[in-house]
Amino acid sequence: MRRLVLRAVAAFALVAGGLVATGSPASAVTPKTPPLTTPWTDQVSTANPLPEYPRPQMTRSDWQSLNGEWQFLNPDTVDRNAAPPIGQTLPERILVPYPVESALSGIMRNDARDLMFYRRTFTVPASWSGRRVQLHFGAVDYEATVWVNGRQATTHQGGYDRFEVDVTDFLNGGTNEIVVRVYDPTDGRGEEQPVGKQTNNPSGIFYTPTSGIWQTVWLEPTAATSIYSVDIYPNISSGTVRVRVFTRGTASSLVAEALSGSTVVGSTTSGVTEFTVAVPNARLWSPDDPFLYNLRVSLRNSSGTTVDQVTSYFGMREVGTRAVNGVLRPILNGQFVFQAGTLDQGFWPDGLYTAPTDAALASDLQKHKDLGFNMVRKHIKVEPARWYYWADRLGLLVWQDIPSGGDATKTTAQIAEYEKEAREIIDEHRFSPAVITYVPFNEGWGEWNLAETQRITRDLKNYDPTRLMNPHSGFNCCASKGDPGTGDIIDWHVYTGPDSPAPSSSRVAVLGEFGGLGLRTPGHEYSPNGQYFAYEQMASNAQLNDRFTGMIRDSERLIAAKGLSGFVYTEITDVEGEYNGLFTYDRRVQKVDTGQVRTALTNLINASRNQNAAVPLTLGHVRSFQVTTAGYTNRYLRHANSLARTDVIAGDTARQDASFRTVAGLADPRCYSFESVNFPGRFLRHAGGQVRIDADTGGTFRADATWCSRAGLAAGGTSFESYDVPGSFLRHQSENVVLGAFDGSAGFAADATWNVANPAQWRSSVILPFDVRRSLQVTTWGYTDRYLRHADSLGWTEHVDAGSAALLKQDASFTLRHGLADSSCYSLESVNFPGQFLRHSSSRIRLAANDGSALFAADATFCARPGLGGTGVTLESINFPGRYLRHFDSQAWIAAGTGTTWDRPGQLSADASWNVVNGWA
Repeated sequence: MRRLVLRAVAAFALVAGGLVATGSPASAVTPKTPPLTTPWTDQVSTANPLPEYPRPQMTRSDWQSLNGEWQFLNPDTVDRNAAPPIGQTLPERILVPYPVESALSGIMRNDARDLMFYRRTFTVPASWSGRRVQLHFGAVDYEATVWVNGRQATTHQGGYDRFEVDVTDFLNGGTNEIVVRVYDPTDGRGEEQPVGKQTNNPSGIFYTPTSGIWQTVWLEPTAATSIYSVDIYPNISSGTVRVRVFTRGTASSLVAEALSGSTVVGSTTSGVTEFTVAVPNARLWSPDDPFLYNLRVSLRNSSGTTVDQVTSYFGMREVGTRAVNGVLRPILNGQFVFQAGTLDQGFWPDGLYTAPTDAALASDLQKHKDLGFNMVRKHIKVEPARWYYWADRLGLLVWQDIPSGGDATKTTAQIAEYEKEAREIIDEHRFSPAVITYVPFNEGWGEWNLAETQRITRDLKNYDPTRLMNPHSGFNCCASKGDPGTGDIIDWHVYTGPDSPAPSSSRVAVLGEFGGLGLRTPGHEYSPNGQYFAYEQMASNAQLNDRFTGMIRDSERLIAAKGLSGFVYTEITDVEGEYNGLFTYDRRVQKVDTGQVRTALTNLINASRNQNAAVPLTLGHVRSFQVTTAGYTNRYLRHANSLARTDVIAGDTARQDASFRTVAGLADPRCYSFESVNFPGRFLRHAGGQVRIDADTGGTFRADATWCSRAGLAAGGTSFESYDVPGSFLRHQSENVVLGAFDGSAGFAADATWNVANPAQWRSSVILPFDVRRSLQVTTWGYTDRYLRHADSLGWTEHVDAGSAALLKQDASFTLRHGLADSSCYSLESVNFPGQFLRHSSSRIRLAANDGSALFAADATFCARPGLGGTGVTLESINFPGRYLRHFDSQAWIAAGTGTTWDRPGQLSADASWNVVNGWA
């Protein structure tokens, strides 16, 4: 079946606004009123719906859409072999390519009658005379038989892959008739067909089914000898693409030209159908820079005349896995980047499986980009070719699920059909730089035994070794099969999460589903059975923003803490009875704040890129830079009057001057920028060879303030190379700190090598005043009227206001003292029990008298960090780094992040952030 599908690539310049179908007849079909309208419902043309060229990955200039009004018959019989109504006028009208059950189809019926017939007539343009005519179906769910002028032309099984047939010999030269018989039992009659989330009885996480033609039907003329498919495989290291061309008939020669815009950058003429084309100095495709090259392929006859030509596109990108700082990670173009995506079901209230317009199809992907996601998981559905074009063009990585049936008992024929359809799906997406991962089975759906899952995973990986294989997404969630142990990815589903499995030497760790935070939006909801579902109910947009961005920040910590490399949040939009989307089902209401979500995701992705640094440093931590040159090792880099120098450090001011918070490089997150602790917003940068601290002055500032960590030029330590002046390093000359070009000398190497001290001279990256009374206000949404207090020696949170009792106000007030274990951190002394301090013991926060021991001093010392929840201050335990003072169910604890048995998953960020306000007493 593979090469019966036209499956190649096209010039993106032609598909956004050009190559639109013409010549479709006027339509009398009237769409029904959907349960919800989208912004595009009223834009659907009943005369020429979805007029865009349907296969943007391989274009020719001539084509004809057969979308529009078709005649329709839904007979009482369920005989899948029923005779076609040739030459008969059918009783109903349907708007193709919208599913029978959808409002846009004009039928809007789901009565479980599994058999249906479509009929229409067409004429072939006179200008096509002498050429072959190909009839294309984007997708028909599920089993289709096609007659042209009363003769059976083709049959096809599979609701998610396209098919075609050469109908030239069936045409009559005038008005031609097409009849299509479709048999689609969905989840009945023991067929066990791949159906994804479709069900005849929608509820919960399963939705209204799609039957019949649901993607564009179209005609295309070709030469007798012609190109019918092109595969393109980039090779970054060699600067080439391998091109594999499949033809109808025998070609004498092929010419392939790689183009950047309209400029040819590489060309090959070959007498064989597999060859390479040079792409010198390739511009790599990534979510940050989704650059697409064009590929023009010409087929020539023995006299050198071009008889066929198609235009394709490709992205120069490679995916794989490699160990990064000892942890196996997914890599894109050789670098680890966290894959942050959402679950995208691809359902629409007006068109079900079929988006109302091409702009609608692109809109969900654009929403991902706007929010800061770099990936999307296409869940248990395969989209039209144009969806992948938009993913390629906009720059979104795609995890592509392979739909499967739900029954664990399968016949040999059903197994063979599943594998055939899986290979078709892979074949149809070889072109796409966006598609990087395949998911054969979700949560055990459709699996019949572990050995077969392992075999299929290996077979599909061998079928396309250029993508990653996620064999069993959510094996910990809903299946009893256990871990398949094969493939490239180990994948947990944790609701609400986040959490992470442990990566291994052969598989990267991802969180394939989590979240499911539900916010009801009356007036923008639709449930077929009136019931609504979410994994956790939110009370407001503010709470949803707080909770969701906190989950993102907690995931950022899981990168280093547990080796997490990617996540999929459930989900981008509500779907029927599910209300856990970031947007409503009708796409009219956005529930989350773009700025907050984008900032959290940007920080997350930057933290992952930081893992690629030659010498990685932990973002957000405070560091000092100690001179390693013999005779000067008592000196540290500090700023004074804005200039950088080295000095022997004594006193609080000097310690603060010599301490810098490590952040992702302002110009490149794989490198670093160093923010002054006591002057937030000012960074170490070079200017005129001198190093200083400055606020962002624009121009070259971001590059000047970015430093890439390198193994020390001298033995031990770390050197910092200028991002914008390669070969020049941060070094000291006597007391001055300058940017210097490495001259190869041992003296320079020593001067440019630093001991990155941990702990830093000043361990708190947020400076609070000492010896003042303060209260700690909860920042978690819905709890902000609560403050940390002690009662019966234990730490709690409780509502406090101006009318509260004096004792409560005293219990909720603490004097900020220099840390008992480190004077650059803080200890919280009780106002009404002087000499007693908040400390942790067995993870619980309690009030106790200072016994003078080193253990007490450490337990009662907390270093101030910027609030993990994006606001306020987080207090980190000095003797248990990575554990934070947080509240949980009115109790105060120190917690190490997510995954603990008592933790509210994903809530650590907000619960561990406090507003430090004037004391109540």
